[in-house]
Amino acid sequence: MEPIDFGNLRGSSLRGSVKGSFRSDSNSIFRNNNIFNRSSRDEDDEEALKWAALEKLPTFDRLRKGLLYGANEVDIHDLGNQQSKDLVDRLVKVADEDNEKFLLKLRDRIDRVGLDLPTIEVRYEHLKIQADAYVGSSALPTFINFMTNFMEPMLNSLHIVPNRKRKLTILDDVSGIIKPCRLTLLLGPPGSGKTTLLLALAGKLDTELKASGKVTYNGHEMNEFVPQRTSAYISQHDLHIGEMTVRETLEFSARCQGVGSRYEMLAELSRREKTANIKPDPDIDVFMKAAATEGQEANVVTDYVLKILGLDICADTMVGDEMVRGISGGQKKRVTTGEMLVGPSKALFMDEISTGLDSSTTYSIVNSLRQTVQILKGTAVISLLQPAPETYNLFDDIILLSDSVIVYQGPREDVIGFFESMGFKCPERKGVADFLQEVTSKKDQQQYWVRRDEPYRFITSKEFSEAYQAFHVGRKLEEDLAVSYDKRKSHPAALTTEKYGIGKKQLFEVCKEREYLLMKRNSFVYIFKFCQLFIMALISMTIFFRTEMKHDTMDDGGIYAGALFFVIIMNMFNGMSELGMIIYKLPVFFKQRDLLFFPAWAYAIPSWILKIPVTFVETALWVFLTYYVMGFDPHPSRLFKQFLLLIIVSQMASGLFRFIGAVGRSLGVASIFGSFALLLQFALGGFVLSRDDVKNWWIWGYWTSPMMYSVNAILVNEFDGKRWKHIPPNGTESLGAAVVRGRGFFPDASWYWIGFGTLVGFTIVFNICYTIALAYLKPFGKPQAMIPEDSEDAQTTSAETEDSNSESQNKKKGMILPFEPHSVTFDDVMYSVNMPQEMKDQGATEDRLVLLKGVSGAFRPGVLTALMGVSGAGKTTLMDVLAGRKTGGYIEGDIKISGYPKKQDTFARISGYCEQNDIHSPYVTVYESLVYSAWLRLPHNVDTKTRKMFVEQVMDLVELGPLRSALVGLPGVNGLSTEQRKR
Repeated sequence: MEPIDFGNLRGSSLRGSVKGSFRSDSNSIFRNNNIFNRSSRDEDDEEALKWAALEKLPTFDRLRKGLLYGANEVDIHDLGNQQSKDLVDRLVKVADEDNEKFLLKLRDRIDRVGLDLPTIEVRYEHLKIQADAYVGSSALPTFINFMTNFMEPMLNSLHIVPNRKRKLTILDDVSGIIKPCRLTLLLGPPGSGKTTLLLALAGKLDTELKASGKVTYNGHEMNEFVPQRTSAYISQHDLHIGEMTVRETLEFSARCQGVGSRYEMLAELSRREKTANIKPDPDIDVFMKAAATEGQEANVVTDYVLKILGLDICADTMVGDEMVRGISGGQKKRVTTGEMLVGPSKALFMDEISTGLDSSTTYSIVNSLRQTVQILKGTAVISLLQPAPETYNLFDDIILLSDSVIVYQGPREDVIGFFESMGFKCPERKGVADFLQEVTSKKDQQQYWVRRDEPYRFITSKEFSEAYQAFHVGRKLEEDLAVSYDKRKSHPAALTTEKYGIGKKQLFEVCKEREYLLMKRNSFVYIFKFCQLFIMALISMTIFFRTEMKHDTMDDGGIYAGALFFVIIMNMFNGMSELGMIIYKLPVFFKQRDLLFFPAWAYAIPSWILKIPVTFVETALWVFLTYYVMGFDPHPSRLFKQFLLLIIVSQMASGLFRFIGAVGRSLGVASIFGSFALLLQFALGGFVLSRDDVKNWWIWGYWTSPMMYSVNAILVNEFDGKRWKHIPPNGTESLGAAVVRGRGFFPDASWYWIGFGTLVGFTIVFNICYTIALAYLKPFGKPQAMIPEDSEDAQTTSAETEDSNSESQNKKKGMILPFEPHSVTFDDVMYSVNMPQEMKDQGATEDRLVLLKGVSGAFRPGVLTALMGVSGAGKTTLMDVLAGRKTGGYIEGDIKISGYPKKQDTFARISGYCEQNDIHSPYVTVYESLVYSAWLRLPHNVDTKTRKMFVEQVMDLVELGPLRSALVGLPGVNGLSTEQRKR
């Protein structure tokens, strides 16, 4: 959490209400109290004189000036990157040791003048969330299911067929309070509803879910403020633009989210300090001023978050993705967290932020969050799967979810007592978090039963929840919920009512700068397009060479018309590259749009405007290479008119494919639509099929085809020239007009400008439609929720389920596939890559960046080896090298398999590498995915029955049996949870 966040109030119109909310009775106290009239450290006369000069400035100017390092006067707007880093290093040199001291200094400065920090109390009452789900394979996206599910609602309304859908309860009548200044841990097994609860609290619940009950912030319901900006939801899925560095990613987020009410708070703080003659710590003063000044929060706040998250060592490294080498998985998870911490949100809802992190790093991050929450009065709920004991002890409150109900919510100290009252005790050397996860599990619960004089029976989550209501913690919570929150106590700066963090002009500037940065990072794409156009231009010049191009007959005119049609086609196909580039960035766009980083127009307009200079260069490359060589009219005016026309044709095509990409939202769908659009243009563009041959019911397609106007304009531009003015024998009009009219087009010279103006209109319309599609469409990949056929929701009794499970287990018991044991040894293995340009810019002089420095070791058969290390230590890199997955870089050293040098072709057949990235085909079921892998990887002598038996055994081993018919799904949408996908 950003350490100097004082709510989300913005705008000078609310500044008076904020000031009125601060306590004013403390001014006289501090005015007469000499203890605060001097700095706590020694100061020389020069520093005192400079501070006195600052105090005499007007408030606006005073908030822009500070004393850097206690002596040098600096304008906050001119604070450079290096100065910002040095300032953060002075304040927080070692994050684990100095962060709390730094936050206490901030809080002390605020408390000395009696300012109240805004706080947020989140309440959820009788929250029930359900989804309509199909049973078993009826949810799969097959053609038959699609048609059946499409017709079913109509048939249900006519009572012809019964409704096959079932209600899947995700959260069942849960209530609770998230209090400020207390760090809350959300625990629960996969599928218990943790993510859904966090989304509901953050106001980001899917509209397709059926929700009842209410969630309030300081007594205000969701429609009374903007929850997406008042709170911050941190997803468990890492979606980032791979070509941006860590620092650039966080800076963009910080600039979009703005400073909230920091400026208003700092102005009041400065006024009171001046009145009370209090001199603040110069470094703290500069930090707060830099963080409260719009345009500067991207420096000092970003550097601070990089420091506390341990990302300062990779700040200038690209984030990376599947195709771009970047930071490690654990570091990427911290970037996801830092992306929201740099904002001014006072309430944080964090979903599985420890995936891929070592326990030490997780402890450090959670400890920093605890300090921020407790000192600066924040509100935070963090979902963790199985935190280490030292991390668990950092939390103040615990929420335990299981089977859609809350088993326990309250102070951490009382959770063990609650379960002991139910007859379950946590062993002394057992982690409490692990105990809480297992005590509600049917498989693990019995081992914790301590009432030996009573027979054990399984206690369901529902029974635990009912017992909790009678427990003293549950009764206290019920009493607190019965008393409504007094809205008058809510700080005016606590809740945000403005949709975006900065103004429209600033949003446009920020998005424009990022788009320009990405264009520079993807310069290879544009260079490749230039080369492609150059090669095609050379080919076109050899095909349509001027010495072979006559101007005498209708046939000659037909050849020229074909050449001009080819020119139009080339420029339209050139715009198709926008399709992939748009779709590649859409997942990140949807995430940031839903977080209210920026509106759709702020993203769409720069992606259009900044491509115009590229279009000029591409068109110039084509026209000035081909025009005279292909023998077009030599008059310069016609050359530049063709150049101008092709520019707008390229812009129109780019706008069309941008629109198709935004509507398609996936490469498969968009490619089909894009190809269909081109084919439709060819068919109805007036060249392949003349206007006279188009049927009456399709003539509307002819008049709405951009290609028709493009071809007509370029034909008129050429055939209206002097070379085509002569009238052939037996003719009544010029040869040029006859050629144009013979192709079904209009020969009037005015059609050049008609076509040009229409193409301008198409360009504007396509880009407007592109913006609208970005604003209102949701991402694809939301298959229907599915209930396993053997689940209780599918109306199968538990006895039947247990019998079927036991029978299947007996059938598969003891099946083992033979394998040959091998040992793996590696000696002095070194792996290096070319030094990234970003690091060279920071002063690195080496040509290579060494990632593995002479690593040696051995893996023996029958011995389970744990590869351990902090995040970013090189664990994944070492495994990639040993498994032969590194296709770039430089590998040195010896790797041997059972004493023989490793040969990758054969080693790949006897090894299995489970990566940390869960990449699967989303539209196959769990069972289909494993069967497919078994067919590819098991030896050919293993028969079909044995393969399927082995798959069933593996599914039971990793507890995926009940999900055999579930779609794997995509990250962030319906399908398997993150933990299930990892298995």
